[in-house]
Amino acid sequence: MQIPASSTEYLHIPVEGPDGVDLAGSPVKIAAVAHRDNPSEAEWQTADWVGDEARILIGPGSELVLARGDYRVWVSVDPPGAENITRMSGHLGVT
Repeated sequence: MQIPASSTEYLHIPVEGPDGVDLAGSPVKIAAVAHRDNPSEAEWQTADWVGDEARILIGPGSELVLARGDYRVWVSVDPPGAENITRMSGHLGVT
């Protein structure tokens, strides 16, 4: 996905959980990082759910303002039980 740095919009990430686990009420976070490492604790931002997608507002005027560059987008969900699901979900280009 590509967006201009001047755009403020929701970034939507489809999320699939383990069979039989309803993720809708589970805490969800999103990170957009410009490096190849896993996100640090400080890089995670609280997101919310819209159906089976996690979303976060990005761009000017939001809590996640991204400079021009290429980002890896991550999602982390903490459903009930022992699992904490963290996945790299894609790439985001900001122009």
